[in-house]
Amino acid sequence: MKVMVIVKATPGSEAGQMPDQALLTAMGNFNSDLVNAGLMLSGEGLKPSREGVRIHFSGAERRINHGPFGPPSEQVAGYWIWQVRSLEEAIDWVKKCPNPMAEYSEIEIRPLFEAEDFAAEDPTGEIRQQEAQLRQSVAMQQSRLNTYLFFGGRCDEALAFYQQHLGAQVSLRMRFSESPDPLPEGMLQPGFEEKIMHCEFSIGDMVVMASDGCSDAQTFTGFSLALTVPTAEDAHRTFQALSENGRVDMPLAETFWSPLYGQVTDKFGISWMIMVPGPQD
Repeated sequence: MKVMVIVKATPGSEAGQMPDQALLTAMGNFNSDLVNAGLMLSGEGLKPSREGVRIHFSGAERRINHGPFGPPSEQVAGYWIWQVRSLEEAIDWVKKCPNPMAEYSEIEIRPLFEAEDFAAEDPTGEIRQQEAQLRQSVAMQQSRLNTYLFFGGRCDEALAFYQQHLGAQVSLRMRFSESPDPLPEGMLQPGFEEKIMHCEFSIGDMVVMASDGCSDAQTFTGFSLALTVPTAEDAHRTFQALSENGRVDMPLAETFWSPLYGQVTDKFGISWMIMVPGPQD
């Protein structure tokens, strides 16, 4: 279930009082714990209500009211959206939260409606299907697309060439011998142990990912598109769509760099690498 965890405003927050360094550090650590536990979907602090507006609706009339909006206890100073197993789990996490304000404060937990809650009002499922499509559209708008190049054993040479002639900046270089996980037997051509398993470099404002591949049989006849999507659900959906009438080159699975990663060639011959981002440091 999804819940909104609401930090209620106080006289201090409504007056614009900023949190001190100790509170910012404590909240940062708490947020890191939430992310590492896979619970936190989003979270933001809100400016005082005096900087906001309210729009009042009455029939065709729209009336604008500028803040502030009344007693601080009736305002919101910040929020999180969490994905939890139960309300009790959300309560347990809120108990671990640092005091959100220097003064007396409150945190409220409100479950979000799920599509199933409207089943009686949507017997055909048409509205729920529309909502699912909208969620997929939002997820894809948050996706990130990178070009991935394979050099068949000449990646070091290519990087040196691009650095010399194009001013490439190499930000990451990992060799097969540095992999924290053992490679499947027979996957790597003998002598490729010190070849580049993965690297990232930038030319101007474009970031490119590259590898030597697993053998020198790799010919540069194309490229892979590396698509990072927000959730495992999005990864499975996208992977399934691309694999239809195509070829699965590496099934979706957990790796040391991603909770879910796979490779697929679509029906047009384009190679895709689908992944979910790993925990951020």
